[in-house]
Amino acid sequence: MQLDFCKFPKTKKMKVVLEFPEKPELKNLNIPQYLASKMYQDGLLSAGQAAQLVGKSKEVFLEQLGNFGVSVFSESVEDFLKDIKNA
Repeated sequence: MQLDFCKFPKTKKMKVVLEFPEKPELKNLNIPQYLASKMYQDGLLSAGQAAQLVGKSKEVFLEQLGNFGVSVFSESVEDFLKDIKNA
């Protein structure tokens, strides 16, 4: 599996190669989208960057976050209050 950071033309690139054990629960897991979702959750990637990384539109990426246990909404109270203020 390889994540293609080359989709971010103005940033330095990093190639990541991962090896996973063969487990039934990993067989149907979309690992690139799982990792991008978790990186979005941790604030390492924006929604747009994560979507671009997995080759999906931002809207589709955000719609699928729940499949990986990730909320579209921030868990921090500060971010929640900012969202309300900017609504």
